[in-house]
Amino acid sequence: MKSCSPPQATPASPSRRNFLRGVPVVTAAAAVAPTPAIASTGKHQWAMLIDVRKCIGCQACTVSCIQENAVPEGSFRTVVSTYSVKLTDSAQPAGTYVLPRLCNHCDNPPCIPVCPVSATYKREDGIVAVDGDRCVGCAYCVQACPYDARFINHETNKADKCTFCAHRVDAGLLPACVETCVGGARIFGDINDPESELARRLKEAQPQLKVLKPELETAPRVFYIGLDERFTGKVEGQGTLWKPRNLPHA
Repeated sequence: MKSCSPPQATPASPSRRNFLRGVPVVTAAAAVAPTPAIASTGKHQWAMLIDVRKCIGCQACTVSCIQENAVPEGSFRTVVSTYSVKLTDSAQPAGTYVLPRLCNHCDNPPCIPVCPVSATYKREDGIVAVDGDRCVGCAYCVQACPYDARFINHETNKADKCTFCAHRVDAGLLPACVETCVGGARIFGDINDPESELARRLKEAQPQLKVLKPELETAPRVFYIGLDERFTGKVEGQGTLWKPRNLPHA
């Protein structure tokens, strides 16, 4: 695989909506399943499919990402949010729901046009990245992301986020979260390659495919199978988030 240089960004309408803060809110496509766009360039176009039915909330993806990308304590590039929800159609009074989250690497990313120094850009292969040398840590992109997928790294004072482990992808490897998922819930690949497992799985799951917040028209490159329809609006119950912490050295 070859590294791609930053292309010119296409302006998009910024959004400052918060994602999964306070009362958990998840919006899923209700009528029309999203169709993965195939680029006409003939080059790699990376995307991810997450099967929520296979996720057990073990956080192996979160831990491997922290180790692979040296994510500082209290922050995450990917995480499985775990929610306690009130059940109205079951004998059980309460239950749990898990939702793996990361940067959606949108085709129409609202984080790009708000950056005053063009530090955030979209690579030719579809990965949304941050140029740390240019970033001034203003956090405009953090506020613009509707998926709460960005943060200011308190060690570098730069914007930080999931990159699909671009350094691994460029070397022909899978993202760390995909490689360590014990349930096989994450599938990563090239949507431009019709023979890839990702393309095959996306085609098979087309009627059930969903993306987060489709009404924002950001065209996410992270697709979901098994996203509960009851998460279309506000979920009754207290949202809880597992947060990684550094363990003391022995």
